[in-house]
Amino acid sequence: MAFSIDIREESGVRTLHFGSEWIQGAMRIARPWHLELDYTKEMMASLLLRDEGHFPRKVLLIGLGAASLTKFLYRNYPLDKLTVVEIEPNVVAAARHFFKLPDDPLRINMVIADGLDYVVNSDKTWDLILVDGFDEDARAGGLDTLPFYQAVRAHLSDKGIMAVNLLGRSHGFKESVERISKAFDGRALAFPSCDSGNTIAFAATGEPVNIALGDLKEQASALKEKTGLNLQPALARLEQAQTCAGSVLVL
Repeated sequence: MAFSIDIREESGVRTLHFGSEWIQGAMRIARPWHLELDYTKEMMASLLLRDEGHFPRKVLLIGLGAASLTKFLYRNYPLDKLTVVEIEPNVVAAARHFFKLPDDPLRINMVIADGLDYVVNSDKTWDLILVDGFDEDARAGGLDTLPFYQAVRAHLSDKGIMAVNLLGRSHGFKESVERISKAFDGRALAFPSCDSGNTIAFAATGEPVNIALGDLKEQASALKEKTGLNLQPALARLEQAQTCAGSVLVL
């Protein structure tokens, strides 16, 4: 069902809304290729979890929003092939018109489809799957179910990583993280919630992830130099939360 799309601007930041106050995406007009919202930055912590050499090359993004993640990867990882699945065609039109989504079918395969249906019926695999899909009431629907997470795992490569934005309103994130953990045989980790209330959960399949937090910080410094993205605040919160035994992130 189609919903209304609102575009607003305040203090140099353009935001996307689906007929409500919930922000579905944002872009600082003077810096259209940079990530504006904290949770989108934290989703990119997935880039630290594998050796950069050949990771990622194939990325699936479920939920387009204001195209922030798509544009970041497009600009900073020129060898990546991006598949974007968005259920609402008007969101794609808004992203192109208002948020500078590139029109480059050689690198960005734009698919209008339900994210759950697409993954379940696909015969492809990806290195990185980013899940950030919500309706006008900020509900994830089928994108926060055990069958969906199981399907995601089945379509990840041998070094596959999933990052998912969990927007827990009345029930929190615990049940969502439990579903992810079950689908990935316990190989899941949720970062401490950022100021917006979003929690980013990561899951891995194939080769184990075993990285000391000190090494993660070094990789984050290199990523900042390359892309301008600063993940040090997120890693500091992760360290303070003491959820990584022995200061080692294991997935």
